[in-house]
Amino acid sequence: MLEHFLSAFVTLFVVIDPFGCAPIFAGLTGGASAQHRRSMAVRSTAIASVILLIFALLGEPLLKVLGISLDAFRIAGGVMLALIALEMVFEKRTQRRSERASKVAREPGPVEDIAVFPMAMPMIAGPGSIASAMLLMGRSHGLIEHALVLAALGAVLALMLLSLLAAGALMRRVGESVEGVITRLLGVLLAALAVQFILDGLRGAFHL
Repeated sequence: MLEHFLSAFVTLFVVIDPFGCAPIFAGLTGGASAQHRRSMAVRSTAIASVILLIFALLGEPLLKVLGISLDAFRIAGGVMLALIALEMVFEKRTQRRSERASKVAREPGPVEDIAVFPMAMPMIAGPGSIASAMLLMGRSHGLIEHALVLAALGAVLALMLLSLLAAGALMRRVGESVEGVITRLLGVLLAALAVQFILDGLRGAFHL
């Protein structure tokens, strides 16, 4: 059970990337009051949690309605995660997130809009995290394993909330160079997990 929880936790942690979202949040909320920043951190995490929970619980029935096999989704999800891993290793993902955040910051409008976009979606509950939640639930069997995946998701989202609440102080302590090294290491780990998803899908599809 511990192995199943750790596998789900590591996958979700790498894809959702709580510490990678912290500098984006800090940059977007620089002119807001402390109370306003706390409110946005809680709202963005709560909205993303609802989205991910819905897809985690209802994703497999949705695939059946669409006529998509779980093995096909494993392969597609593995390819998607592999692309995210490559972007992390070459720092393209961080660059794209920063560009998206800068664009939102330049646009006129109320500051609280960032709780929904871009923070909740697509930075926290993006295509990669949604696919990961569905894949992990799909490869789990029985109530206990499903509960472990949901617990891992809850733990990662709790870390997300903590990192957003402490975004300013966290960025001052960690620094960009350390963050870059951590991102690359997590990207390599995610690449291995992505390959495992693809292998699981191929084994199931071809009954190997």
